[in-house]
Amino acid sequence: MRNHKIIIGFIFFLIFMWLCTLISKSVYTTKLPMVSTVSPEEKYVEHKVEAEGIVVEGGKQAVTALSGVKVKTLIAHVGDRVEEGDLLFQIDLDDLKEIIKEKQTRIDSLQLQVNAILENRELENQKKEMQEARAREDYDTTARLENTDVGRAADRYARAAEDLDDFYEDNSGMDEETRERTQQELLDALQSAAYAEADAKRERDQLMKEAERGVEDILFPDEVDSTLSVTQLQISELNNDLIKYTNILNQEGNIKAETGGMITDIYIEAGGRVPDSASMMLTDDNVPCQFKVILDKEQKKYVGFGDEVELKLDGSSKRMEMTVDYFSESQSVPGSFETFINLPEDVGTVGLSGTLSCSDTGEKYACCIPPSSITETETRSFVYVLREREGILGKEYYVDEVNVKIVDRNENWVAIEGSTLDSNSEIIISADKEFGKGDVVRWIN
Repeated sequence: MRNHKIIIGFIFFLIFMWLCTLISKSVYTTKLPMVSTVSPEEKYVEHKVEAEGIVVEGGKQAVTALSGVKVKTLIAHVGDRVEEGDLLFQIDLDDLKEIIKEKQTRIDSLQLQVNAILENRELENQKKEMQEARAREDYDTTARLENTDVGRAADRYARAAEDLDDFYEDNSGMDEETRERTQQELLDALQSAAYAEADAKRERDQLMKEAERGVEDILFPDEVDSTLSVTQLQISELNNDLIKYTNILNQEGNIKAETGGMITDIYIEAGGRVPDSASMMLTDDNVPCQFKVILDKEQKKYVGFGDEVELKLDGSSKRMEMTVDYFSESQSVPGSFETFINLPEDVGTVGLSGTLSCSDTGEKYACCIPPSSITETETRSFVYVLREREGILGKEYYVDEVNVKIVDRNENWVAIEGSTLDSNSEIIISADKEFGKGDVVRWIN
């Protein structure tokens, strides 16, 4: 009987301990963070790009006016739509008249220089003609005098040769000594006459050559002098400018649009002077507009030259299938990229906003998880994975950290590389309390 009571008491004790354990475990688990999990899935990581842009001009045309004139009044402004003949700005007429006066004074001064150059050239030509005539006269005189001297020397040589011939024909009555002396004298005379004739010819040739060179020097062309041509060119340019300035004066200083368009840039201001380059820039109505959008580096991965995109302009419900026509790195926004799309004729107006959108199906990855399950630091990326083990109160779940390498992502999925996770992994995506690696948690599955 007593043993029976002991057994019953022991059973009640065990029941009591079991109840205490249940109560303790219940109290313990209610204090644990409650987490929910997901398992990796096989997914296509699709990428969608949506970017705001604006309609810009397809082409520009410059508005030019004579440089240097002073602007009195600026009529048009950036964004204004102008048509052919519309007034853009006005020139200061008093300043314009002063410029015209200065131009005319400069022309008159240069013309005086031209006249002086032409008169001096005429005098030089007359002087050269006179020098040429004198040189030719000197040449003729030298030729005549020197030929006379050569002729006389030749005559003396001929007479000396004649005397020697006569001696050889008739030398009778002379003794040997007289004959030999006379022969030597005649030979010396002939030799002297020959030398004299040769000297006369050499002197004639020398003097004739000098006289001939004197004529050649006179006839040699003068050095090229571009002063006259340059001055005449300056006069021509000034006259052309004067015509243009005078035309502006006749138009009372009004500068008007030669074609229609919208003003996009203005480079002048009232009181300033017109630059050498354009005064204004207008859109070219003959060229269709473009849609311009700035993409960041991430968007640039999925949009490129020649890609098909969808375009919707504000105020229109129509979505247009378009092609990217131009793509380059932005100079105004470093690190970004400018994309241009040519619009059809009569579609869009400069300044109108719109939205570019496109999608890329992307690659299929075996291990994809929600972005909210990833924790990223400067040095690594990791996820919290739910693990199971035996604890003092039985089976329990605890948190483990697993480093992961991200290979692709979009707003819904992150693709993980490698075998660190599989389809059976339970990855924590939310919790009602803070937790860390190694903490025991309560799993809601």
